[in-house]
Amino acid sequence: MTAKIVHVVGGGLAGCEAAWQVLKAGLEVRLYEMRPTKMTEAHNTGALAELVCSNSLKSSNPDSAPGLLKQEMLSFDSLIIQAAQAAAVPAGQALAVEREVFSKNIEDALTAFPGFKKVSAEVMDLPRPEDMSPDEAWIVATGPLTSQAMMESLQALCPGHKKLHFYDAIAPILEAESIDQAIAFKASRYEEGEGDYLNLPLNKEEYEAFVDAVIAAEKMPLHDFEDVRYFESCLPVEVMIERGRETLRFGPMKPMGLIDPRTGRRPWAAVQLRMENKEGTMYSMVGFQTKMKWPEQKRVFSMIPGLGSVEFFRYGSIHRNSYLKSPEVLQGDLSFRGASSIFLAGQITGVEGYVESAAIGLLAGRAASARLLKKEWQMPPKGTLLGALASYVTEGGLGEFQPMNANLGLLAPIPKQKGRSKIERKALQAEAARECFAEYRQQVESAQVAH
Repeated sequence: MTAKIVHVVGGGLAGCEAAWQVLKAGLEVRLYEMRPTKMTEAHNTGALAELVCSNSLKSSNPDSAPGLLKQEMLSFDSLIIQAAQAAAVPAGQALAVEREVFSKNIEDALTAFPGFKKVSAEVMDLPRPEDMSPDEAWIVATGPLTSQAMMESLQALCPGHKKLHFYDAIAPILEAESIDQAIAFKASRYEEGEGDYLNLPLNKEEYEAFVDAVIAAEKMPLHDFEDVRYFESCLPVEVMIERGRETLRFGPMKPMGLIDPRTGRRPWAAVQLRMENKEGTMYSMVGFQTKMKWPEQKRVFSMIPGLGSVEFFRYGSIHRNSYLKSPEVLQGDLSFRGASSIFLAGQITGVEGYVESAAIGLLAGRAASARLLKKEWQMPPKGTLLGALASYVTEGGLGEFQPMNANLGLLAPIPKQKGRSKIERKALQAEAARECFAEYRQQVESAQVAH
């Protein structure tokens, strides 16, 4: 009997989680990792699941988005979360790990399977779908530092489309409820009545103070390998200010066509916020890509009228981040359109964060296994955090597709009610997601019994 094999390209968190799920399904895995034979600019070792940035996998609070995602992943026997818990160091509610122990736990768990083989080699080209055996599948989990050769191979799966972003500028995403609605007003430039944007007006003194604060703010130092070439239409605010103090007023903070209903006049400058999801729980700061450090973003952006108590779902950043426009090239099970035996996983799909990358790896591993075993695979529903994240990757949001981390804004909001605090509503959101996930698992288990 011919062995059914899943080839996993990339030994990061997503690749290792995908491999684990495949092995648990009874299939064989060939995991290709080019390190240490060929190193990336960011890695230091050849270890699987090496953490190159923080050692934190974010909060384990069950009512937080990262905590909720971990719960859902654990119900799928997630290797990454179990290995992190076994390697945990004291960090309050955060799940922080001892890096070397974490990596060793993962490699030991994978190599304990006789069907697992680690291949120390760079995969430079993917097989053509028509040349693949029906007993094999591929999962590409090469991360944000994907090699040029692999990017070209992936591009071949998306002919006729420009899908790749090698350096990405990301604007902050804000919690809608934390925006002061007494100051913000709805309008689109030059349109009468309510528009599609929330606008935050600044007078001259407020604008000048904001510009000074951006200039003085501490910025993230770029690595020496990050020869960033900015997209002209997507410049960080710091770069725009370097071109002149008035640049923002003629760019993303242009007040033309806007009337502040509190004064009846056009403001000196205005920040526009664009809805990120249909539920209106998240807004992005239009044109506010930045490389300010996160505490500085909190301090500086809170100076903008209406954002004094703002909460961030995602901070802005600019860095090398190779990823595909997944909603245009992937099917609902994370496989490529026209190449259904090749799956995409991890950060290259358009998610941000360790746990998020591993979560997409988990789903890709499950989907690839089901494909080879000719079993039906049901993706978690959008009411769960796993499902909401996967939906964002495969369907996108309202605006330009950009990397997204796990946050409660991806879930349906809880209606406001007198006497119900924001904390209570967030807890209700988490509880609704848990109930949805429990119902989903019951349906999956019932279907397995029926078969």
